[in-house]
Amino acid sequence: MGVVALHEFLESCGGFMGAGNDYRSARLVLVGAPMDFTVSFRPGTRSGPRRIREVSVGLEEYSPYLQRDLKDYCYYDAGDVVLPFGHVPQSLNRLESVVGQLLADGKFPLVLGGEHLIALAPVKQMARAFPGLNVLHFDAHADLREDYLGESLSHATVMRRVAEVVGSRNLHQFGIRSGTAGEFAYGRENTGFYPFEILTPLQQVVDRLHGCPVYVTLDIDVVDPAFAPGTGTPEPGGCSSAEIMAALHMLKGLNVVGMDLVEVCPVYDQSDRTSLLAAKLVREAILLFGG
Repeated sequence: MGVVALHEFLESCGGFMGAGNDYRSARLVLVGAPMDFTVSFRPGTRSGPRRIREVSVGLEEYSPYLQRDLKDYCYYDAGDVVLPFGHVPQSLNRLESVVGQLLADGKFPLVLGGEHLIALAPVKQMARAFPGLNVLHFDAHADLREDYLGESLSHATVMRRVAEVVGSRNLHQFGIRSGTAGEFAYGRENTGFYPFEILTPLQQVVDRLHGCPVYVTLDIDVVDPAFAPGTGTPEPGGCSSAEIMAALHMLKGLNVVGMDLVEVCPVYDQSDRTSLLAAKLVREAILLFGG
């Protein structure tokens, strides 16, 4: 397919700060997935990818955490995937095709959501490309329902579908503080399930995953709404923005092969603090995984 064909599926939305114009030389490629077709509470996450890019210019390109600078990295912002509105399977298939081409071209995909269901598409492609893939899932919600209102493809079922793709023991879930009794029972029995906590269990898992291919899916609502109110289903009792930054930095040295950051819903955050946090996490991810 290559870069020319890829652009048939993508539309430019303004680039993330410092992004270059050379797709072929880029190691990491940003792609937006502006989908919120299955949300059950507050819609609006389709605006997340664009707003994350817009506010990124308010940040420095230098990370004092990592002592690295975006100007020293070659990364590309491919824009947003053009999705057929309301068609969930077709939208996921289109995103899956885009991610598959990025992998074929040797790129690190960093996908910006959009609702959490979009994570299923890159995970499917990653699992094909990287046997034994492990998924690190940061979220307030378990997302382990077998179905939601009769639908198997939903933001409330996405991690159950992911577990079916990679194997439940290769799914590691952190910060979970909301779900049904059945979801918590399934998680405790089947996945690497670490409710309420992030940093301590993450360190234990990281120590076991060196050398394994790892995909990261980060729902911004893992962060307490005091720090990140701009999300579709806010859940009190979460981690701080500093803690989620620390969690991302703990992945340094792992074989991380792809990532998504989802559920930023700008309409519910007049301060832009949620989008700014997301943009800062994207900056750190580029510096960690885009070299």
